Amino acid sequence: MLSLSSSCRYFLYDQPTDMRCGIYSLAGLVSNKLAKDPLSGDVFVFISKRGNQIRLLQWDNDGYALYAKRLEGGTFERPGDKKINLSVRDLMLILQGIRLTSVQHRPRFSRKSA
Repeated sequence: MLSLSSSCRYFLYDQPTDMRCGIYSLAGLVSNKLAKDPLSGDVFVFISKRGNQIRLLQWDNDGYALYAKRLEGGTFERPGDKKINLSVRDLMLILQGIRLTSVQHRPRFSRKSA
């Protein structure tokens, strides 16, 4: 079962991905193209060229976990600003089909990291 948590970091691979790629090919994209460690426990998000499929890859202590979803209608939104770091909130909105540009967040306190 997929569980999204704010304790994880989420990274979007900003290029369209061939969904025939398996776990090790996706892990290779993470290390070669994103320059990240696929064994870090972070979640890596891949969206297909047509935008109707999404895959999430994560190392889970003793092996890779791969979540895949294919839409029968519609597409997943790819963030327009070539954003690689995703918040858990943005990822949940993408998975639910909510347009990111129409979402307006109310101001909240946030502690700036030094």
